[in-house]
Amino acid sequence: MALEIIEGCVNCWACLPLCPNEAIREARPHFEIDPLRCSECVEAYAEPQCAAICPVEGVIVDELGMPLNPPGSLTGIPSVPPPQASLQEGH
Repeated sequence: MALEIIEGCVNCWACLPLCPNEAIREARPHFEIDPLRCSECVEAYAEPQCAAICPVEGVIVDELGMPLNPPGSLTGIPSVPPPQASLQEGH
């Protein structure tokens, strides 16, 4: 069980000091999480601290590749706009 930082990370350093297991390290092109050290903050915090502080949506993913901060979760703007009703409906 480990999280992963993927492309899109801007290397802002917000997550690095928060990791209780020191699993995050500086790397290029983006930071990396050591899977042997990452515990996803289970038993230490209610949620992974790296995801809680990350200002970029979609760059921290779980073992299934699902983002912990999916697009729209931080901004409130959905990634796919809702369908609009046709102006001709009901006529």
